[in-house]
Amino acid sequence: MRTREFLGKLEHDRIIQAIHEAESKTSGEIRVLIERGKLKSDPLEAAQSKFHRLGMHKTRERNAVLIFVAPRVHKLAVVGDNAIHEKCGNEFWQRIVERMRTHFQNEKFSDALIEAVKEIGSMLESHFPKTSDDTNELPNDVIES
Repeated sequence: MRTREFLGKLEHDRIIQAIHEAESKTSGEIRVLIERGKLKSDPLEAAQSKFHRLGMHKTRERNAVLIFVAPRVHKLAVVGDNAIHEKCGNEFWQRIVERMRTHFQNEKFSDALIEAVKEIGSMLESHFPKTSDDTNELPNDVIES
């Protein structure tokens, strides 16, 4: 599917609201990135590269998570920074990707992203609850790259 068509089917407001709600309960940060065009590398490598390019590794508690989608090549990845990755491991990220893939196959793109954000938010909340001095370190928008 062409990226433009994919983006046209996304309910950006619902996704941003889900990010906001998830982050309201945790010090963690969640971002969604939609990659335009074809990938030149493995989706996980591409996601890790974007994670660093976006400065997501610079959060105070190292607990940011990136949901990466490359619709044109039908690839997904989820990357968590060191602190959250140590708590949940690869299996958690793979489970998120598999659930998203199921929704994507049914063309429920927004639902896939919202469910992933909620599940990641719950994991972040259990390990990194919101504190009184917490600030929103990263924008909540859907990134198009």
